[in-house]
Amino acid sequence: MKMSHLFGQTLREAPADTEFVSHQLLVRAGYVRQLGAGIFSALPLARRMLTRLENIMREEINAIGGQEMTMPVVHPADIWKETGRWYEIGSEMGRFKDANGRDMVLAMTHEEVVTDLVRNVIHSYRQLPALVYHIQTKWRDEVRSRGGLIRVREFTMKDSYSLDSDWEGLDQQYRAHYQAYFNIFHRCGLDVIAVESDVGMMGGKKAHEFMYLAPIGEDTLVLCDACGYTANRQVATFQKPTSPAEETLPLEKVATPGTKTIADLAAFLGIPESKTAKAVFLVATVSEDQADVEKFVFAVVRGDMDMNETKLTNAVKAKALRPAHEEEIRAIGASPGYGSPVGIKEDVLIVIDDLVAQSPNLVAGANEDGYHYLNVNYGRDFTAGIVTDIVAVEEGHACPECGATLRTSRGVEVGNIFKLGTRYSAAMGATFLDKNGKAQPVIMGSYGIGSGRLLACIAEKYNDNYGLCWPITVAPFQVHLVALRGGFEVAEQLYSDLQAAGIEVLYDNRNESPGVKFNDADLIGVPIRLTVGGRSLKKGGVEIKARTAKDLTLVPLAEVVARVQNEIATQEATIMAKVTPTPYPG
Repeated sequence: MKMSHLFGQTLREAPADTEFVSHQLLVRAGYVRQLGAGIFSALPLARRMLTRLENIMREEINAIGGQEMTMPVVHPADIWKETGRWYEIGSEMGRFKDANGRDMVLAMTHEEVVTDLVRNVIHSYRQLPALVYHIQTKWRDEVRSRGGLIRVREFTMKDSYSLDSDWEGLDQQYRAHYQAYFNIFHRCGLDVIAVESDVGMMGGKKAHEFMYLAPIGEDTLVLCDACGYTANRQVATFQKPTSPAEETLPLEKVATPGTKTIADLAAFLGIPESKTAKAVFLVATVSEDQADVEKFVFAVVRGDMDMNETKLTNAVKAKALRPAHEEEIRAIGASPGYGSPVGIKEDVLIVIDDLVAQSPNLVAGANEDGYHYLNVNYGRDFTAGIVTDIVAVEEGHACPECGATLRTSRGVEVGNIFKLGTRYSAAMGATFLDKNGKAQPVIMGSYGIGSGRLLACIAEKYNDNYGLCWPITVAPFQVHLVALRGGFEVAEQLYSDLQAAGIEVLYDNRNESPGVKFNDADLIGVPIRLTVGGRSLKKGGVEIKARTAKDLTLVPLAEVVARVQNEIATQEATIMAKVTPTPYPG
C-alpha cells in the first residue's frame, strides 16, 4: 500500500475527548474515527489488523474442531421471549418493531439464534459433539461507552458454541477453549490471566473471563500469589472470620446523635466496626409474570465490610438495582442512617450476609433518627428472606483456597467462556434422541472474544512516547518503507521486490519532509522500518530499524529482502515462544 493512496490521516494532537492512550493513538495514527457515542469506523489500517486478529481466532477455533458460519444481526423477539431474556435484560437491548409491527432485537449475543438452529438441525446423539462459531456484529446500548474501543455500543465478536450430549463433553470443549484462548491472546502478544466470573445475563453454571491487567480496567480482580486463586471481584469469595462465642444479651435502645456513618457510630460507642451492622436500602427491578416490577430490598452486611452489588443482584434475581429514595425508606418504617431490619414491614425483601447471621450482639439502627439498638441478634430480633454471601472481597482478606493474603488488580476483559448447560436448550426445546431413544436437551457452552477491544488492549500495551509499536503478528503491515530525496527510484524497485517475496509493505512515497515521514512511521507503529534516500545509498545501502530499537543498521541493497525476512521470522518466533500449554484450574 502506498501512503499517497491510503485512506486516512494522521493527526499531530489527539482530540480533546480521547481518554485512554489506545484511543488517542488509534485516532491520531488514522486507525479509527468516531461516528457517535460508542460507534466507530475502522479505517483501512485498523481493518487490516482486525482481519489479522480474527484470522488468528479462526485458526485456533478451527484447530479444536470449530465450523464457521454466519448468523443474523437482526432477530425476531420471539426467540428471546422463549428464553425469558427479552424480559430480563434492560435498556441495553436494542429493541424495535419491523414494518409489520413485530418485536425485533438487534443482536447482543447469539445464544437464542444458535439454539433455534440446534433444535432444527440436531436430532440424534450421533450428530454430537459439535462446535460452531461466527464473527459477527453486536449491539449493546451501553450507558457508559468510554475509552475508544474499550467499551463501545456496536462491536464485532467471535462467539463459538459447543454442543454436547453429556456434561463430560462440555467439560472437554470448555477446557479446549480455555487453552485456545490463551493461544489466541499470546499470538497477539497480549499477556492475560483467566479469572472465575459472574455468568451475568448469559446464565449457566460456570464462567471464566480472560483479563488484560491494566490500570484502565473497569473490573477489579482478586488474586492469590500463594495458590493461584483468581476471580473477578463480582464473584470472589474469601475466608470470613469466625465470630467468637458470646452470651446473647438483651436488646437495648441507646441515643447515638449525629452517627449516620459506621465510622461515626463505632467511634461514638468505642467499639470496632466489626461489631456493627450496615444497612443498604435498594429497589430491585425483577420480572414477574413477564412484567417488570419493583421490590424494596433491605440488605445488611457487617459494618467493617462493603456490599457486593453483583452478588446481591444475583441473590434477588434482579434486572437492575437502584438506591432507594428517602421517602421509600421511611415508608417501610426505616430511617436513613439509622436503619436495621428490626421491626421492618413484612413485604420488604431482607437479604443479609451470612456473616451477619453468625455475629452475635451487633449494633444496628433503631429505625429512629439519632438512635441505635445494642445487642441485635439474627433469629431473635429479626429474620431474613435470603441469607447468603453478599460482601465484596478487599485486598488483605484471606484466600478462600489457602488462607494467604489476597491482593487486587484492575483488568480489562478481552474474552469470556461460559458453561451454559441446558439453560437455552431446555427453554427452547433443543433436544436430541440419546442411545435409548429418549429426548435429552443439548448441553451447550458459549465462548466470546471482542476483536475491537482486543485491538485496543494491544494498543494500550504496545506504545511509547512516539506512537504505536505493534507486534509483528498483528501489525497492519510488516514493513514501513520510507523514501527520501534521492532514493525514490530505488524505493520503488524495493517496494516491488518486497511484495514479490510475500512481505506486506506500507510505502511512504509522499512528497513530505523526512521529519513528517519518520513521525508518521513511529505513530503508525509498523514493526520494521526501511529508509531509502540519497544519503543512505551513498553510504552503501538501506537503513533498517525495528520500531522498538534505538539503533538502525545499514544493509546492502542486495541483502535487504533476506534481512527483512530474517527479522520478521525472529520477531514472530519471539511471540510464538509464549504459545505454550496453560494449566487448567482445578
